[in-house]
Amino acid sequence: MDWKTILDPFLLSLIPIFVAVDPLGMLPIYVAITEGLKKRQRKTVIWHSILTAFLITVGFIFLGSAVFTALGILVEDFLIAGGILLLIIAVIDILRAGEKKLPPSPNVGVVPLGTPLIAGPAVLTTALVLVGPYGYVPVILALSVNLLLTWIAFVLADRIIKLIGINGARAIAKIASLLLAAIAVKLIRSGIVKLLE
Repeated sequence: MDWKTILDPFLLSLIPIFVAVDPLGMLPIYVAITEGLKKRQRKTVIWHSILTAFLITVGFIFLGSAVFTALGILVEDFLIAGGILLLIIAVIDILRAGEKKLPPSPNVGVVPLGTPLIAGPAVLTTALVLVGPYGYVPVILALSVNLLLTWIAFVLADRIIKLIGINGARAIAKIASLLLAAIAVKLIRSGIVKLLE
């Protein structure tokens, strides 16, 4: 097997998926979502989120085009719907600043962390688009590396929190919610622009 035929497409897939997954940008969101959970519960959340993101993205890579065609859905429709969902999540998090939060749940690993936050519209559409020119193996390898980086960021979250303090973490989480809202608006805008082209 010629490794260059896999390595080049892998590297060309790695960066776009890294930008879409944004492991460091996910960190404050992870901290906010898992605030109040015990260490063992957070470990479970991490594994659930990474596994969910991997399975959904790989499934989407293989079935996405067929499902879209069968349902008459355009990629642009998916961008807009995903963007609206992320925007709702971000706005709820920002507005509940002064309210009593719901008890933390160890089930957040699947939803919303695994999807739509990690395996969201950006990651799913990026992976689906990259499969065309680069093939399944390089794209799935690139996805796996990026999810490994996300796992590392989540595992080291406690050390980072000790460094910046709980109030600093909460401030970062609120800023992350604003950034998430901005990303959501960008997804909606991208979908609308592509529909109008």
